[in-house]
Amino acid sequence: MNLDDLHSRLVERLNTTDSIRAAFADHPRHRFIPDLVWPDVQGLPLIRSADPSRWISYVYDDDAVVTQANDGGSGAINTPSSSSSAPQVMADMIEAARVEPGMRVLEIGTGTGWNAAILSSLVGPTGSVTSIEIDSEVARQARDHLTDSPVRVTNSAKPPEGVYDAVIATCSAHRIPEEWTRHLTPEGLLVFPWAPYETGGPTPVAALIHGREGNFVRDGSFMRDRGQRVPPQRFPGMGRDVERKGNLSFGSRDLLDQDLLTRLVLSAPDILISVGVRPWTEGTAPIVALGTADSWAYIWPDGSTTSGGPRDLPKELDKVYTELDAASWPELPEFTLRVSPDHRSHTIRTDNLGPWEHKV
Repeated sequence: MNLDDLHSRLVERLNTTDSIRAAFADHPRHRFIPDLVWPDVQGLPLIRSADPSRWISYVYDDDAVVTQANDGGSGAINTPSSSSSAPQVMADMIEAARVEPGMRVLEIGTGTGWNAAILSSLVGPTGSVTSIEIDSEVARQARDHLTDSPVRVTNSAKPPEGVYDAVIATCSAHRIPEEWTRHLTPEGLLVFPWAPYETGGPTPVAALIHGREGNFVRDGSFMRDRGQRVPPQRFPGMGRDVERKGNLSFGSRDLLDQDLLTRLVLSAPDILISVGVRPWTEGTAPIVALGTADSWAYIWPDGSTTSGGPRDLPKELDKVYTELDAASWPELPEFTLRVSPDHRSHTIRTDNLGPWEHKV
């Protein structure tokens, strides 16, 4: 099967509108992916000419494709720093932004240029797409991919002056930069992955009117805006003595397998919830870690807990779990996100739960 046929199959698998599917069809993904990609957490990159079959499988596997690691440098771990997002995630974000012919769209994070090309097809000749990319080499490659497109690519951390009907960010933010929303029309939508924590954690996608209030669209896992990166936090509880042991009705694997973790994160704003593994066991048994400034806890796959510090974090999380369970676990689009005028706090609620305030 040739590459164009593989792309046609990718488009057929998308769960989206006919117009968005047609825009994807206009721009085969493989034309935007560089020959050198980073499919592995460790080790050397994959070079297309060295293993064409693996490169093709990676590009058309319905997932994100890492196109740069470590900001173009090297390291023991290949930390993603630029990528082509998963096609379904792209389609969901574009649909949430309500992109139509004639609209003026700003994209934060050009990456490969594939998303910008699709947006350009949707806005048509009467609209415009402006895309900013902080990495100069990534911006250069994107311009090469967009040679025949009217998309304007700017190598900058801040958008050029203009008025925009929609802003789509392809990187996550803990605090919404004012320049992302300053030029939005009053009813314009900001679609972006929100990061409840300064580092790590889930980054669910929200669609906010003028960057102020709206609903979550879907879950996501996005790289952080480079202007908001902070050093990774130490895994809670490392090197500390166990003070308490207990048991919960759910284990770490239940939270992950049932896709409950993001909703717990949104509903427990003063507890850092993270995930790790036990590599020395058969397979990779997940651990859910809970942390605050002075307390910590681990939830193990079988529901047992170990913890320490003045706060009983397993008990606190169990209370939040019980409340969400009694409400039949509202789906992410039922959660509303409201941003304070100074962008320093975020309030989350559902129809019958909350509010939960996340301080920035």
